[in-house]
Amino acid sequence: MKYFDPHIHMVSRTTDDYQRMFAAGIVGVIEPAFWQGQPRTSVGSFIDYFDTLLGWERFRASQFGIHHYCTMGLNPKEANDLGLAKEVMEVLPRFLAKDGVVAVGEIGYDDITPEEDLFMAEQMQLAMEFELPVLVHTPHRDKIGGTKRTIALIREVGIPEHMVIIDHLNEQTLPLVMETDCWRGHSIYPNTKMSEQRMVALLKEYGLEKMVVNSAADWGCSDPLKVPKTGAAMRQAGYSDADITQVLFDNPIDFFAQSGRISKEEVSIPISVDQTKLWESNSALRGQTPIVETDTEN
Repeated sequence: MKYFDPHIHMVSRTTDDYQRMFAAGIVGVIEPAFWQGQPRTSVGSFIDYFDTLLGWERFRASQFGIHHYCTMGLNPKEANDLGLAKEVMEVLPRFLAKDGVVAVGEIGYDDITPEEDLFMAEQMQLAMEFELPVLVHTPHRDKIGGTKRTIALIREVGIPEHMVIIDHLNEQTLPLVMETDCWRGHSIYPNTKMSEQRMVALLKEYGLEKMVVNSAADWGCSDPLKVPKTGAAMRQAGYSDADITQVLFDNPIDFFAQSGRISKEEVSIPISVDQTKLWESNSALRGQTPIVETDTEN
C-alpha cells in the first residue's frame, strides 16, 4: 500500500521518523507552514522558516525516499500580531509562486479575532490570485463556532468551495462541512482530535468522497504513522485496498493537484536515494554509511 500524509510538520520531526514513515508505505507528505510553539518577533524569522520548508526539508525528505511538498501562509495564532502580520503578508506572494508550494495555508482561526478574520480573508484572496487551493485550520477552542465562521468567510470572500479543505474536523464539525462543497480533513492524534476508530466510524456514516486523513504530527505528543495506522483500521473494518487507497492516497493528492504542482503520477515515482548528496554543503547524515540506490524508475 502507498500512503500520503497531507498535513505533517516534519521540521519538528527526526530522520528516524522519515525512515519509519517510508517503511510503513508513506511515499509523500505535505508540510503546512504553522506556528512553531513560540511567537516569532521579526519577519526575517518567517522568511528563514519558509526557505527551510522549500529547501532543507524537501532535501531531507528525499534523502529517505519521500516526496515533500509544502503550503505557505500566515498562521492564525500569529495573525494577532498586527504589525508583524502585515510584514509577513508583504513577503508571502513571492513564496506562493514557488514550485513545491501546493496551497495557501494553514490559515484559519485561533481565538476568532478581527485580526484573524482580516488575514484569513486576505490570504484567500491571494489563493484566488495564484490559483491555489487553501488549507484551513479549525480552532482548538470553540471548534463549532470557528467552523461556522470559516464557512461564512469562505462565502463572503467568494473563493470556490471545492478549492478549500477544512481540517481538524470531528463528529461535531464534519456535518457542517458536509453541507458545503469543501473537502473534509481529519487529523488522527494519540490523545486529542480523532482516533483511527472514530475516523472509520465517520467514513461508514458519511462515505469516502472528499474525505482526507492526516497525522498533523508536530512538536507535541503526536504520531507520524497515523495515516498507515488508519489504513490498518479501515482494513480491519472491512474496507478494500481500493477504498483505503482512495482515502489515504488519491483524495489528498486530488485536492492539492488543483494547484497544478503535484500529481499522483509524480508522487508514485520512487525517489532514487543518494545520501552522498549535500544541501548547501550540508548532509542529513551523522556518521552513518551513505545509502546510494540505483535508478528505481528503470
